[in-house]
Amino acid sequence: MAENDTVQEPPVAGETLGEIGLNNFAPYLLNRIMGRYNDDLTGALRSNNLNTAKMRALAVMAVVPGLTINELSVYAVTEQSTMSRTLEALETAGLVRRVERATDGRVREMYLTDEGRAEFERVWPIMWHSYRRMFDGIEPAEMQQFVGTLQRILGNVRQNAF
Repeated sequence: MAENDTVQEPPVAGETLGEIGLNNFAPYLLNRIMGRYNDDLTGALRSNNLNTAKMRALAVMAVVPGLTINELSVYAVTEQSTMSRTLEALETAGLVRRVERATDGRVREMYLTDEGRAEFERVWPIMWHSYRRMFDGIEPAEMQQFVGTLQRILGNVRQNAF
């Protein structure tokens, strides 16, 4: 680790980003990590006729079926308008289906079709490989602690119950 890369004490009120340094500013680091993760997946996804938004939608529906478009947008960290277009494309491709909610006919829930589940299962190993690469050389206990910290941070900033 270079001298400039060392972790500093948390900044006090009034410090500038220049004083904190990019390598000590968590939002910057999180953006760089996710940017790299998404870029690494882009080529592999393209060969499967997918993009990041489609991959996220398939992944979320594989784990949490029956979400509305708005809920799916939150889970997939995608603008609602982008999610609507994404779901239309996935539906046209036969990968997802809309089902009227039993308790409210105005609401549509989204589900993977068998083809959609198969498509997700095709891309999951690619996603898993990229995920594992991020944690290469990191001990399981350290990874668990890091993920726990991320969950607490998400709890601090989220605007939804999930």
